[in-house]
Amino acid sequence: MMRGNRNMGNMMKQMKKMEKQLAEEQKVMEAKTYVGVSPDEMVKATFTGKREMTDLSIDPKAIDPDDPDMLSDLILAAVNSALKQIDEDGKQTLGKYTNNIPGM
Repeated sequence: MMRGNRNMGNMMKQMKKMEKQLAEEQKVMEAKTYVGVSPDEMVKATFTGKREMTDLSIDPKAIDPDDPDMLSDLILAAVNSALKQIDEDGKQTLGKYTNNIPGM
């Protein structure tokens, strides 16, 4: 019975250590800046790791009054590019902790 308690205690220590490492890595990731660009680099969207947009840069050449849909498409491409970077970084950075947890 004593041995089981010791194993459980060690397991709890390891879990707490992992939780602390996960929180630290999450803070680092949230502090990063991610810049997504449209395919022609006429639009750039800047996000934090918390998925908050901090800047949207549009090249004046992208503003065609006769084709507003093109500008929308460029913005969507840049935003989606940045969000994809955040997702990929999250999977790489935090995935080592969440891949082994059911439902994550």
